[in-house]
This record gives sequence, C-alpha cells and structure tokens, in this order.
Amino acid sequence: MSELLATKEAKYNKIIILLSVVIPVVVAILFGVKVEGYDLSFLPPIYAGTNALTAFLLVLGLWAIKNKKRKLHETFMKVCLILSALFLVMYVLYHMTSDPTPYGGEGALRYVYYFILITHIILSIAVIPLVLFTFTKAWTERFDKHKKLARVTFPIWLYVAITGVVVYLMISPYYV
Repeated sequence: MSELLATKEAKYNKIIILLSVVIPVVVAILFGVKVEGYDLSFLPPIYAGTNALTAFLLVLGLWAIKNKKRKLHETFMKVCLILSALFLVMYVLYHMTSDPTPYGGEGALRYVYYFILITHIILSIAVIPLVLFTFTKAWTERFDKHKKLARVTFPIWLYVAITGVVVYLMISPYYV
C-alpha cells in the first residue's frame, strides 16, 4: 500500500472511530429530548419499510458481487448506506416527538420480542463501525481486506435490518 493511501486510510479510521462513538451518544441524548406539536406517527411503517428495503438490497448486493457485477454491488451498498442514514434520522425524529410505546404481548412472545429488540439495538451500534470500515476498505481499493471484513459485516447488517422490521411488526399493534 502506498504511503499516501495509508495516510488516507488512517484519517478515515479516525473519523470512523469518532462517528462510531458520536452517533450512538447523540441518538441516546436525542431520545431524552421531547419536541411537542409535531405528529410524526406516520413514520414507523416508513422506517420499517426502509429497513426492509435495506435488507433486500443487501442480499442483492451480495448476489451482484458473487456474479462479478462490481459496479452494481457498489451501487447497492451505497444505497444501503443512504437508507440506513435515512432510517436513523426518521427513527430519532419519531422518538423525539412521540411517547414510547410499551410492548403489550404476553408469555413467551414477550421474551422473544425483548431478545430480538435487545440484540437489534446492540448490533445496530456495533454495525456502525463495521459498515464504515468495510466501505472504507473498498473506497481505498483494498478489496482483499474489504472482502474479509464484509464476511463479518454483511450478516450483522442484514440481521439489524431484518430485526428492525420484526420489531416494528411486533410492536405496531400497540401504537396509540
């Protein structure tokens, strides 16, 4: 790797680490901020749909790269990044303007819901640096490292996208 490329990658890595800390902290802080006067109750099915589309495009991206369609793969991954960012913005806006919705399910289903929710939250935090590092490896044309990291990132990102939809479907009957 050239010295210039190594310097660029080191700079990107610092930014990724910073974002990986700042994003969850800012989201947690914003969850404590309540804004009155806005009805954003229409957002949950939209951001759940965004998660569903992300999951679908992640699978298409995998298909594209397995079929040596690198440019198509790149496009799918960029769209997934944008969709994930849009999801996060909508999710935070909804929670800043709405009261929390308690899960009303009972019995074993309650434990399933909370297991999925907790793993979804934890992995959604972990996937931030994974996605950004994976993207950076491709951006800097270190495809060997990109491919190796993508093998870890892909299933986690896919799990987060799918469980986001599952959490929405499980809690949607309890929205006011």
